[in-house]
Amino acid sequence: MADSVDSTRTFVNGVRRVVVKVGTAVVTRADGRLALGRLGALCEQIQQLNSDGYEVILVTSGAVGVGRQRLRYRRLINSSFADLQKPQTELDGKACAAVGQNGLMALYDTLFSQLDVTSAQLLVTDNDFRDSEFRKQLNERVKSLLDLKVVPIFNENDAISTRRAPYEDSSGIFWDNDSLAALLALELKADILVLLSDVDGLYSGPPSDPHSKLIHTYIKGHHDGAITFGDKSRVGRGGMTAKVKAAVYAAHAGIPVVITSGFAPGNIIKVLQGNRIGTLFHKDAHTWSSDGEVGAREMAIAARDSSRKLQALAPEDRRKILLDIADALETNEKLIKTENDADIAAAQQAGYESSLISRLALKTGKISSLAKSIRTLANLDEPIGHILKRTEISDRFILEKTSSPLGVLLIIFESRPDALVQIASLAIRSGNGLLLKGGKEAKRSNAILHKVITSAIPETVGSRLIGLVTSRDEIPELLKLDDVIDLVIPRGSNSLVSQIKESTKIPVLGHADGICHVYVDKSANLDMAKRIVLDSKTDYPAACNAMETLLVHKDLTQNGELNELIVELQIKGVTIYGGPKASSLLNIPQASSLHHEYSSLACTVEIVDNVYGAIDHIHQHGSAHTDSIIAEDPEVAEVFLCQVDSAAVFHNASTRFCDGARFGLGAEVGISTGRIHARGPVGVEGLLTTRWIARGSGQIVDGDKGVVYTHKDVTFRG
Repeated sequence: MADSVDSTRTFVNGVRRVVVKVGTAVVTRADGRLALGRLGALCEQIQQLNSDGYEVILVTSGAVGVGRQRLRYRRLINSSFADLQKPQTELDGKACAAVGQNGLMALYDTLFSQLDVTSAQLLVTDNDFRDSEFRKQLNERVKSLLDLKVVPIFNENDAISTRRAPYEDSSGIFWDNDSLAALLALELKADILVLLSDVDGLYSGPPSDPHSKLIHTYIKGHHDGAITFGDKSRVGRGGMTAKVKAAVYAAHAGIPVVITSGFAPGNIIKVLQGNRIGTLFHKDAHTWSSDGEVGAREMAIAARDSSRKLQALAPEDRRKILLDIADALETNEKLIKTENDADIAAAQQAGYESSLISRLALKTGKISSLAKSIRTLANLDEPIGHILKRTEISDRFILEKTSSPLGVLLIIFESRPDALVQIASLAIRSGNGLLLKGGKEAKRSNAILHKVITSAIPETVGSRLIGLVTSRDEIPELLKLDDVIDLVIPRGSNSLVSQIKESTKIPVLGHADGICHVYVDKSANLDMAKRIVLDSKTDYPAACNAMETLLVHKDLTQNGELNELIVELQIKGVTIYGGPKASSLLNIPQASSLHHEYSSLACTVEIVDNVYGAIDHIHQHGSAHTDSIIAEDPEVAEVFLCQVDSAAVFHNASTRFCDGARFGLGAEVGISTGRIHARGPVGVEGLLTTRWIARGSGQIVDGDKGVVYTHKDVTFRG
């Protein structure tokens, strides 16, 4: 996968002169009126580029569409009722062009004037370019305008064009505004051509088809016959077919072309920054196919193929892969630490929050701890092919329900590079293929860890078992692959998890928040309570299983025990906020929300009437992650354990124990607060599904005439 600034997009280096073509579907709305918001955003981008020293030449469509909308209105108000009953003839396209061009240019002039930019209108026809003197004059006039920071705006002069009709005749030197833009890019020696469309770029099929995928780099000879074009533009002449034809023409002549969406804000600027958006056409594109230009689907399919090879290995061979990975991590610890230190330095320089930097750091002893966890995982019972249930269907006909890998996992995580190691080892242990997307702040750490791990995977399985996605731009494409990716597990912020859930049809496993509570009952041992509360909050404040809210029985406010708990937290540097009751009683700042994950040395304190008040508070404001009660009264504790509906519920123990390694799972891919498939820390078992294997001796159904069903449970009991 390519980086967010792709290596194949270094062509933007040294770019100065840019031709931008904006299509009719971008310029106008569905009802034919001008899309003022999109045009305003377009002009703002051009103004910024103008200020940054770029020379921007704009080729605009839309005049005919705008004119048609205006003339239809004019005909309507000038028609009698009797006229309206007659069949309506189609409006003259050239008249539409004449009327629309005036309005379109007036709008551009107004918008650019608001941005202190001057624009100039240049109308051309196909016949103009047959004149060499015209071409010379064109270059001189455009150079003069650009030297004065004026934005030239080109359009075909459809009103006086010798074509039969603007939408019918495709003959000539250029045949629409896409080909005009390509011609101008060559004639004016542009460094790049950007074609703005109403879709994100060129797809392998109609963009509305869920199986179509975005082609990031067009390779002539490879993609020519592999693309099925959809309908032409709803308002323009040729739609994507015309854009591709113009792009191939310009790229062959040596001018890079990018087709991208004119609906998304800032796309022209993103293209010039080298971001991997839209579809790139380049004369050297065929030489990049071996430069890591592996599509999302290809990566997922490769991971699935490798996972099947992994599953075919003997259990001891799969176990050996994990042991080799553990050894490789320890052998390369110094190199890993060097790369991690570089990430930390970059994060500090960028001004990231301390909680993120804390999650980013691979502290002393972390690599050894990870290696130990992998060895523990390797020594667990073999998870694949385990017979969960064995049933005799009929005589000499046995049905087995067995454990089986899910297939291909997509894990998206932020900040923590140690998560990559845990997830990769769990995927191997469970026989799954894996695609990993880590946070950009851990780019170097993730890269070296991925390299170390995949180098330990034997060639009989293949290093593509685990793919590392390095571009954020690839995530939307990956989330569409519900036919080749079986489960998505996001690990990160609430916004990340929520965004992933809203963006895919693939099942998502994870939690959006880690709002963990500790409730101190009136029966609690205060010394025990102090230790557990401090550990839950301060052992690792950035963890999702750290305490965020301390609930205290109201009786503890009367004997000073609540104050003791607060003082202990403050001594450790914890900032205290109060719920409505606690802030009033204790005179402390009120929390902005009772549903808040601090991920730092801060927490909320609130007072409740009893255990039932604590349970109600947790259900109303919690995230169903991990909650703990500190109590000596066994009946109160049992009420809490039975009624709190969270993934993990503890009695007299720190919330920090909610962890795959501490649960004896070896590692975890994350903690799930959902109720389907897996809940709590997700280890190997959470990455498995089931399948049925039947062993018969010639049985047929035949309307169930000759079958004597026994349905006897013959599961082996250990």
